[in-house]
Amino acid sequence: MKKLAHRFWSVKSMAATAGVFLIMAPGMAQAHITQGGAGGLLQGFEHPLSGADHLLAMFSVGLWGAQMGGRNVWTLPITFPLIMVLGGVLGIAGFPLPAIETGIALSILVLGAAIAFVWRPPEWLALGIIGLFAICHGYAHGAELPAASDPADFAIGFVLATGLIHLAGIGLGLGVQRALGNSLLRVPGGLIALGGLYFLVA
Repeated sequence: MKKLAHRFWSVKSMAATAGVFLIMAPGMAQAHITQGGAGGLLQGFEHPLSGADHLLAMFSVGLWGAQMGGRNVWTLPITFPLIMVLGGVLGIAGFPLPAIETGIALSILVLGAAIAFVWRPPEWLALGIIGLFAICHGYAHGAELPAASDPADFAIGFVLATGLIHLAGIGLGLGVQRALGNSLLRVPGGLIALGGLYFLVA
């Protein structure tokens, strides 16, 4: 009985935390452009943390990798920032890519739904999905780099922040699985998917 009560309060706390985060999301949603000008390592590091859409998608990558297990725990979080750099280059070059904001919103919806439905596709398909969404997120960052005072440091900063967000998702995913079981990861996955739906229709 005590063990069951502990699980209940753990799930309740997790859901409450995610709910508060999603309530805060609307005010952060359009924060792609760093206020006060972009440039330097610190501004680059802060940039992925300033928009809930970027934050949720990057967190989901780590969470999904942890849920699928095996090599996915590290292949997904490594692939995302690498491909994101390619998207950043396209953004710097001014290469026209339509519906980037829609792609970003879809990334949250799809990744959250994948976690909620415990979807375990073949690794090549998971990496392809991650890569497609990484281009969208990288492009959104890269489109701002020409105006940055130090674009190289800015890029390093946001890649480092992305890696740390992935690690946070992996840590939560592995921790929840060990303590409460893999199925409970469906709760944050569903909340993330709802956030993606909000960004898609907002």
